[in-house]
Amino acid sequence: MARAGDIISYLDMCKTEGVNLQRGMNYRLHSDYSVILMSLRQGAPYADRVEENGRVLSYEGHDVPKTDSNPNPKIVDQQMVNPSSTLTQNGLFFTAAIEFKSGKRQAELIKVYEKIHSGIWAYNGIFRLVDAWQELVSDRLEDAKKSSNPRKVFKFRLELIDREKINDSIIEQKDIEHNRLIPASVKLEVWKRDRGKCVICGSINNLHFDHIIPNSRGGSSLTADNIQLLCARHNLAKKDKIEYQ
Repeated sequence: MARAGDIISYLDMCKTEGVNLQRGMNYRLHSDYSVILMSLRQGAPYADRVEENGRVLSYEGHDVPKTDSNPNPKIVDQQMVNPSSTLTQNGLFFTAAIEFKSGKRQAELIKVYEKIHSGIWAYNGIFRLVDAWQELVSDRLEDAKKSSNPRKVFKFRLELIDREKINDSIIEQKDIEHNRLIPASVKLEVWKRDRGKCVICGSINNLHFDHIIPNSRGGSSLTADNIQLLCARHNLAKKDKIEYQ
């Protein structure tokens, strides 16, 4: 199982989840959790945001598919229901959040993967889906046919948890010094600076975003100066040294 902070290829991500991930929102991809794909890169199609010092993710719902009759999804309301009357992915996640808020169910557990480069993803950990709502926004089209008419989009609030519970196993996220998200700009800067390799041995496999000074000792997630790429072997070796100092 991937650990929060791991860097994986698209193919490995699909292998981990056992499916070919073709969409960003995947409600109950497995019986006990859902999966979402996000991007904070410039030009990303949706306005995802990291808030509250990296512990909260504001995730935007997804648009209707592009078709001949609807060539511009960015000027159409995001939909709760499909033409077949079944719930869309937006509707499924929205219903789960509202039922949690009303006390009808536990919070949905969601594994979050973030795109940091073409074919390269970071596993951000497991979040609880705690809220959902709709907002009126103006479209973000960049062509000459911009429309000022607002449209409805879904927003979801996800909170990073310190304990991951999947398949009855509990993993302490705080034990791997990942109690807040590293901003996408920092991840990309570190990836380019370290050339996609472990800074110790040069390995390009099983990489991890590592805090040079751990969060628990005052290290920041907000600057590339405190983040480096380490392979799994050297990440674990460093962790052992810190624990026994």
